[in-house]
Amino acid sequence: MLKAKILIVDDESSIRELLEMLLEANGFSNLRMAGDGEEAIKITEEWQPDVILLDLMLPKIDGLTVCKILRSNPRTVSTPIIMLTAKSEESDIVLGLELGANDYITKPFSNKIVIARIRNQLRQIPQNTNKLSYNNLILDTEKRTAILNEEYLDLTYSEYEILYLLVKNPGRVYTRSQLISNLKGDSYYEVTDRTIDVQIVNLRKKLRDFGKNIITIRSIGYCIKSLENN
Repeated sequence: MLKAKILIVDDESSIRELLEMLLEANGFSNLRMAGDGEEAIKITEEWQPDVILLDLMLPKIDGLTVCKILRSNPRTVSTPIIMLTAKSEESDIVLGLELGANDYITKPFSNKIVIARIRNQLRQIPQNTNKLSYNNLILDTEKRTAILNEEYLDLTYSEYEILYLLVKNPGRVYTRSQLISNLKGDSYYEVTDRTIDVQIVNLRKKLRDFGKNIITIRSIGYCIKSLENN
C-alpha cells in the first residue's frame, strides 16, 4: 500500500506541500504534483496513479471537468478520485460524485481523515495478477504493454515474451532451448539459438541502461538479476 502512486492536484502550492509532507510522514513516498487541471490529466494518463487527490477549483480545466474527462478514458475510468472541496461547495460535491468521484474531503481537512480516506481507496483496488513489476519496469500481460520509467516500450512479440519470462522469475537461468520453446507461438519465423541471441541484443538496446539487468550465462542462456542483487 505504501508503494502506491498518489497524485496531488491543487493550484495552491502551500496545500500541495502540506499534503506531500503529510503523506510522506505516513510512509507514502511515490508522489507527484499538479497545479492545474490540464497538468493533472496529462500526468494521470502517463503515470497512471493509484489514487488522485483532486481540488475542484483549478485553473485551465476545473476539477469537475477533470473528473469527467478521466472517467471517459478507458485507461483512467477506474482510477480512484478523492475530491478536495470547501464546505460551502455542497452542490459541487454532489455533482462530482455523480461524475464518478469516489470520495471527498472538505477543507480545512483533518490529517487523520486524509490518510484514512486514501487507505480506504487503496484497499478497494483489486489486485491485478496480470501485472508484473521489476524496479521501474511494469509488464501488463492483458494489455501486452511494457512501461519503463513511465515510458511505453515498443517491443516485438518475441522481445516481450522473453522479457516477461525473465521478469517473472528473477535470478532463474533460462537455456536458449527453453526460450525457444516459449516462443513457439510466434509463427512469423523459425526460432533458433541465433534468433534468441539477436532478440536479446535488440531487447537490451530498447531497455537502455535497464538492459544491464539481463545477464548472459556463457554457453547456457540468460537470466535477469535477482532483485536481491540490485
